[in-house]
Amino acid sequence: MPLTCLVLLVVVFAKCTEPYITQNPDVDTYEPRDYQRATEYYRDGSGTECKRCCDPAEDLPQNPQYKVVPQINITILKGEKGDTGLRGPYGKSGRTGQTGPRGSIGTKGTKGSIGSSGEPCKSYYAAFSVGRKKALHSSEYYQTLIFDTEFVNLYGHFNMFTGKFFCYVPGIYFFSLNAHTWNQKETYLHVMKNEQEMAILYAQPSDRSIMQSQSLMLELERDDQVWVRLFKGERENAVFSDDFDTYMTFNGHLIKAKSEG
Repeated sequence: MPLTCLVLLVVVFAKCTEPYITQNPDVDTYEPRDYQRATEYYRDGSGTECKRCCDPAEDLPQNPQYKVVPQINITILKGEKGDTGLRGPYGKSGRTGQTGPRGSIGTKGTKGSIGSSGEPCKSYYAAFSVGRKKALHSSEYYQTLIFDTEFVNLYGHFNMFTGKFFCYVPGIYFFSLNAHTWNQKETYLHVMKNEQEMAILYAQPSDRSIMQSQSLMLELERDDQVWVRLFKGERENAVFSDDFDTYMTFNGHLIKAKSEG
């Protein structure tokens, strides 16, 4: 009797628990329905809350949208420092700004070294003084007065053989001519510049001889020549002198060189 009661109790217990037991066709074991709470997954792998099989179904959204917020530390993605690029072209110059205020006076600098010596001031000279001790009579042609006595002839600018002064230094010159006349004879001389008469020394015939003089300034260029010429006239033309004294002189000197301004 007790054994029969025990078997009956087991059968009753099995019948009572049958609604909560589900048979797994793939496995030869049984699990309670309470443990059959399979977690539902979406395609992106995210899960939802577990539901009982016996719980009433809820209306789920057809196309659920999910916003994924990245949680990334950007500082760890920073790469290595690159090389310096090429320098670009210069831009256009901007407008000129206004003049700024004058700055304060700076400190005095140190004394510089002594420079090299400059060239000395260049001076130009030209001078001559010549005389004649021989008398001269005119004839039918003009005669160049040749001087036989040299008093001053700086740098040899006066040619004693031709009786002409040759200009090597262009500028302003002063000239003077002195002559002694002959009794009863006419004295007629020209101061010449190249082939042009510039001044005349003249004395009419007289019973006595006298000293005559003429002076002038001339502006000369390089290679100009100044000389004295005995004029050809109808009367006898002559200048007096002797072998002992100098009665006739011709002088000239540079006043100011052209290069001096």
